[in-house]
Amino acid sequence: MSIEWVNGAIEEIRAWGRSKNVAVDADEVRLLCDYASDYLDVSELADFTPGTFEQLLLDIYPRKVIAPPESAAETVAAARTLVDFLLDSGEIGTKMAARMRAKIDEIAPEMPGALADTSKFGMAKSIFGAMGADEADPTALDAAGAPGSGEDPLGVPLHRLRGVTADDDCECPGCSPLPAVRLAPPEEVARAAREVGLLRDAHHVVGWMRDGGRTPTVRGALRVRDAARITKELGVAAPATAWHLAVALGLVEVSGAAMTVTRAFRPLPSREDHDVLDLWARTVAFVTDGPADITGSAEFDHELYAVHDMLYRLQAPMAVGALREHLDEAWAGGRPGGDDPGELDAALEVLAHCGTVERDEDTVRLTPHGLWGLRETFTRMGMPAPVAPDPAEGDATGLIDALVGGIPAQQAERDIAAWLARRSPQEAAGELLGGVRAQAAARRGVAVTIIDRLGPDAEAAVRPFLDDAELRPHAVHWLAARDLPAPALTHEEALWASVDTLAVAMPATEDDHERFAGTLALAAPPAHVIEEMWQVDHPDVAEVLDLLGRHLADREVAKAARKAAFKARSRGIH
Repeated sequence: MSIEWVNGAIEEIRAWGRSKNVAVDADEVRLLCDYASDYLDVSELADFTPGTFEQLLLDIYPRKVIAPPESAAETVAAARTLVDFLLDSGEIGTKMAARMRAKIDEIAPEMPGALADTSKFGMAKSIFGAMGADEADPTALDAAGAPGSGEDPLGVPLHRLRGVTADDDCECPGCSPLPAVRLAPPEEVARAAREVGLLRDAHHVVGWMRDGGRTPTVRGALRVRDAARITKELGVAAPATAWHLAVALGLVEVSGAAMTVTRAFRPLPSREDHDVLDLWARTVAFVTDGPADITGSAEFDHELYAVHDMLYRLQAPMAVGALREHLDEAWAGGRPGGDDPGELDAALEVLAHCGTVERDEDTVRLTPHGLWGLRETFTRMGMPAPVAPDPAEGDATGLIDALVGGIPAQQAERDIAAWLARRSPQEAAGELLGGVRAQAAARRGVAVTIIDRLGPDAEAAVRPFLDDAELRPHAVHWLAARDLPAPALTHEEALWASVDTLAVAMPATEDDHERFAGTLALAAPPAHVIEEMWQVDHPDVAEVLDLLGRHLADREVAKAARKAAFKARSRGIH
């Protein structure tokens, strides 16, 4: 982290500006120093060279900093001020200062174009730009902390805003208020954390080092030969990373070549839940702190905070292909590991081992315990991270809102079970069906799906909805499935029910076209039914027919569906 020497340098530059009556843009100068430290191995002011400015302003800034091209003048001015200070303070000589000024003069007309060149954008910048950040205040993701706040005790990288004070409202996605999230119960988080590969590896490595009486190198790193033996004997794939985590978690104290296992060290399975939760929160902070060597790709590691932050805000799976596109843009100048298409797959496997994300075929999302740990990280950073209310404590509308929003299947099952447990079957059926009167098909489908779990005891609450035109087909089906007296559906009602059922399935097709096509192959409406559907008085009938036209395997039937869709729209026009 660059925070210590950068803070000292900024104070010196401010004092120099006051003594010389020079206006110093401390925020811009700090950003130059921060990025020079984090990406160019600059550890003191004397390390700056003409090449440092060239890399910063034409490479690092375009990739990392969300800023409009016209802001280049401010950054170039700050670079010139920094050169003046370096010369006056004796950090550089007159010849070096002249070379730096000449290089900055060359950079100045090129930098606006570099900031506007989307092919240069890094992954975090590309993602935030795609989410609408290009109209927001210029913002940088930084590992040094928020303005004036210093570094978080956990070493977590914080957002720092260029030209935005703590009292200003920033609208960029990376700095906008965090959304309310649903969290798994703490006992489930602790149970899952005990099974996280990286956290277990850290405990195994410390136990192995302790039992063998081994010591680290003079700089506190794991010896190469010990790392090889740990991999062979314990099966730990990345022992050096596990060792660094152990040190970060305080499982072991290192001073020079001396290693002391803390008295509080205990195997992970025997720890109390509250202790495991704290270790897990600190593990998530360690993983998302970009400069750490986590995935083996330096470029990807520097974006880990942005990726986790984005998944947290999305609250939904992200297509791996979309993530790959952002990486392709970020690494347009050449990936650190070459052009291996499996590089992202390997990185995601590492993150799965770290426990923060999980991959389901072609999508990736935060794990429930990863979500919990990231919220804890945000909280310890001082960021408001609200928790969404429990749907089980609200009415049917709140439960349906949560389910339609796309929460994980495990969480959905837990919410439904908890909501039903607080009501009798009749109360549940009445609330659910009453809550979706004259609502969209998706909401109606959620209510009907939950009611299908109820037994005959709910009959008295379901039967009144036979008088509701939209809910009648579903009520008839529910009664008949339980061998309860039920009227027969008319042909028109059966057609309406077919359209309504397909309308419920439409959102799912956006995520999994192949699965939906496979389902249609087994249970598609016959051709003569499809040809009649256009006459159904349903708000989604044209979209449903379009859906069938795109996904039906039988070309003739698909063509009939497209024709019916045209008829449905024509009828609507007239």
